[in-house]
Amino acid sequence: MVDLGIDLPEGHSLVSLAERPDLIRPMSRFNGSVWPTFMLQDSQADSHWHHFDEDFPEFQLILLDSAGEIAATNNSAPLAWDGTDDGLPEGWDDQVERTVQDLLGGAPVNTLGAIQIVVDPVRRGGRLGGVMVQAMQANGRARGYGAVIACVRPTEKDRYPPFDAWIRLHVRLGARVVRGSPRAMTIRGSIADWEGWTGDIFPGTGDYILPFAAAPIHIDREADEGIYYDPNVWVVHPLA
Repeated sequence: MVDLGIDLPEGHSLVSLAERPDLIRPMSRFNGSVWPTFMLQDSQADSHWHHFDEDFPEFQLILLDSAGEIAATNNSAPLAWDGTDDGLPEGWDDQVERTVQDLLGGAPVNTLGAIQIVVDPVRRGGRLGGVMVQAMQANGRARGYGAVIACVRPTEKDRYPPFDAWIRLHVRLGARVVRGSPRAMTIRGSIADWEGWTGDIFPGTGDYILPFAAAPIHIDREADEGIYYDPNVWVVHPLA
C-alpha cells in the first residue's frame, strides 16, 4: 500500500502498479470505460502508453474501496521542465512525447506530468477527484520534484462552456492556471473511422458537434478525413 501521508476515505487504500502489477488490465478497463471511443484514438497514447505501465509503475495509482474494487485512478509520469510558462509542452500529446524522449535519452527529470484522473462515475461527488490530485502532488513531492504540471481537459465544456469543475478543483488545491492549449490532443481518422467511433453519419464537409467533444470535429469528404483537436488548459501545482 502506498503511504503518501494524505487522508483517504474510510476503508479505502491507495496502491501503485509497482506493488500490484496484477491491476494493469483492470486499471486499463476502468480508465477506458469512461471515455467515448473517439477519445481513445490518440496516436501518442497508442504509441507510448505502455511506458507508463512498464517504466513508471510507481506513478500509476489506484484507489481501492473496502471490497477491493477500483474507485478512482491517476496516471502520471516524470519529465524535465525548465520551470517557465513558455517551457511547458505544447499540449497533452507533446507532454507524453517529451516524457518518453526524456526516458529514452536518460535526461534528469524534475517535474511530474499528470496524464489523467478517472473517478468511477457512480462515485462522483464524493470528492475522490481531489484525493487523486493530492495523491499526485504527494507522489511528486516525495521524489523531490518541483511541480506537478497538468494539461487539464475541461470535461464539462460541451455542456457548460463557461464552467468546468476539474479546473476549479485544481485551482482550489493550489494550482495556477497558465494558458489554454487549443490543440492538446489530435485525433485523426477516415470518415468510416469516425462513423464507427461515434455511430453518427457525416454526409458533408464541415464541422460537427458531438457529445463529449469540447470542440467541433472537422470532416473533409474530399480528403476522406476527420480531425479533432481537443482543447485543454495548462495548470501548474508548485510543490515547494
